[in-house]
Amino acid sequence: MSNPLREKASEGNERRGVRLVPGGLLVGDKPVPLIAGSVHYWRLDPHDWRACLEATRALGVRLIDVYIPWNVHEIAPGKLELGKDDPQRDVAAFIRLAHELGLYVIARPGPHINAELTFFGIPERIIWDVACQARTAKGNPVMLPMLPFAFPVPSYASEAFFDETARYFQLLAPALRPLLYPEGPIVMVQIDNEGALYFRDGAYDQDYHPDAIRLYRAFLREKYRTIDALQATYARRSPSRPPPADGVAAIEDDEEEGRFATILPPTRFDAEGPADLARHLDWAEFHEHLLATSFERFAKMLVAAGIDGLPTSHNLPPGQEATPLNAARVKDAVDLVGLDYYQKAGPESRVIIRRRTSELALRCEGLDHPAFACEMGAGFPPFFPPLDERDSAFTVLGALAYGLRGYNIYMAVERDRWIGAPIDPHGRPRPFAAFWRRLASAMDQTSFFDLRRAVPVRLLTPRSERRLTRVMHAFGPITGAFFAVAGAGARESVSEHDLGLGYPIGVEADTFARTIEQALEARGVPFAQVGGEDRDVSLAGAKWIICATSGGMNPELYRVLAQEASAGALITLGPREPLRDGALRPLAEPFDLARLRGAHESVPVILADEPAAADDAVSRAILELPLPTYACDPEGIYATVHEDAAGRPRVLFVINPGDADVVARVSIGVVSGRAVDVIDDAVFEARRGAFEVRMKPRTVRMLAL
Repeated sequence: MSNPLREKASEGNERRGVRLVPGGLLVGDKPVPLIAGSVHYWRLDPHDWRACLEATRALGVRLIDVYIPWNVHEIAPGKLELGKDDPQRDVAAFIRLAHELGLYVIARPGPHINAELTFFGIPERIIWDVACQARTAKGNPVMLPMLPFAFPVPSYASEAFFDETARYFQLLAPALRPLLYPEGPIVMVQIDNEGALYFRDGAYDQDYHPDAIRLYRAFLREKYRTIDALQATYARRSPSRPPPADGVAAIEDDEEEGRFATILPPTRFDAEGPADLARHLDWAEFHEHLLATSFERFAKMLVAAGIDGLPTSHNLPPGQEATPLNAARVKDAVDLVGLDYYQKAGPESRVIIRRRTSELALRCEGLDHPAFACEMGAGFPPFFPPLDERDSAFTVLGALAYGLRGYNIYMAVERDRWIGAPIDPHGRPRPFAAFWRRLASAMDQTSFFDLRRAVPVRLLTPRSERRLTRVMHAFGPITGAFFAVAGAGARESVSEHDLGLGYPIGVEADTFARTIEQALEARGVPFAQVGGEDRDVSLAGAKWIICATSGGMNPELYRVLAQEASAGALITLGPREPLRDGALRPLAEPFDLARLRGAHESVPVILADEPAAADDAVSRAILELPLPTYACDPEGIYATVHEDAAGRPRVLFVINPGDADVVARVSIGVVSGRAVDVIDDAVFEARRGAFEVRMKPRTVRMLAL
């Protein structure tokens, strides 16, 4: 089957001779793994820059990741300080020094950078400019309760904010243009930062800015084409109503004509039945559209300023699955979509790392891109729960176990508002630096960048289910992302309203997916999560596709699943038969589930949300497909295997997220041989078809086979 996302990804601008490849970047004709370290020049004494960069290079990194904070450099509207009077703000000098030391650079100019800065790196004058501020449904500024104090966040639709950003990029560009590869070391540029609506990402938190309302109406016009089609979709609700006296409805739009010009977005979840859901799901989808189109505009502004011809990236924050950040749509605006990781070692964290990373790795593999951690936490800001060195080691090794292929150590060098980096602000390595040196060396020695983790089973959660979870979130200002970061999901955070269907529609898919996860892990079957709109990338090569559905499915997704069934994949849906489309409207024609059986005519398509049924289904699939299994003893130990191009196991990860010190017995089909821990050099011999591995609490071993 053709892969439109892969084809689009290969069309990137390679004028400067840099492109993404599965192992990282190809710079000229030189492969460069994406191993980076973050250094904040403006927070360090310039006399310490060289020592800090040399110490970071000694960690095995190939690239320096550098934020460029707008509010640090702006000294007046339309005027930046770039080193003329203050050497600490000479970003070009810092980047030239990195070049002199043989390092490449990832530049992150914002406009939003966070970086634990007050106002997230955006000038205070813009933060307090009403024209730039995101709006609540009542027209008030959207406040972020962030230390050291709350502030109003910018709107991703504000034309005034776009104008200010374009001017900033134009002013910054003369310092960066001469440093773009091949003349300089900059080989990748990040667009914005953790764009989850500044963490005010509840479905009805924002954005009711006048410019956002105009974009919303244009989005609906593009989607439905005619007002009649919109009215038919929205059923009993009128798409335009007499405006109330305040808030969003008071917004006037004199430039638009026709019925679309009077449509108002929902301001709270008020659906009483399935027929009312479409307008809410459209609002959730619009948020995804808003972010993707905003990133695209930022990218075009950089190109207009002459910062062009290089791969671009964006980083999704922890809990991204509960936000409007849709990786498939963000991918239309930037080249590489990566993740940020800040986890404590433990059982819940392992599950979160497995879910997030397996989805990222599978999507990137389909695009021939590296799965990259744009921020891999090494230390923590003082207003986060403390993370120690064991937490950081567990997180990075756990992410590598589930398919990560590159990481940026955030922070490599300590600075204000950060604790626990492996290098101090004067460039002196701390004991934790030894771990990062060993890890980078091990990735080289094992050719880890060229390996892959085979995942014949895919657990698919359609995007429509994630939108449903967002709009039915039950905890108001505490967003769904908060629950996702803590390892919880719809079952803990979504209203159990049945909308007249007789079952809690918002939690069905999540509970089913968890039941299947537990059954697969109990048998040691390798599997990966899949985001619904990534399906044309992430289903290729699957033997078994399990789709969680609460009773709705987009006809397009049904057709894709039918194609995979005809190619030989086993298709399972659960816990509900999809009798409605993705917006939970009755289907014009019922899906022909017989098409989903394909060659597996004796296997039921619909699987109930019952542990016994899930266990039986997994046991049958192991025998009939067949599926690989990696047996671990005792319970609570997990293993993943990474293979070379010939399918030979080369690296084994063993994970002990629990609190007990154990000797784990791990069987991966290797009859004899030995495994060497790449971090501490411990050696384990295969005996009777299994490795016996000593595992300390809350640790991960990376073993070269």
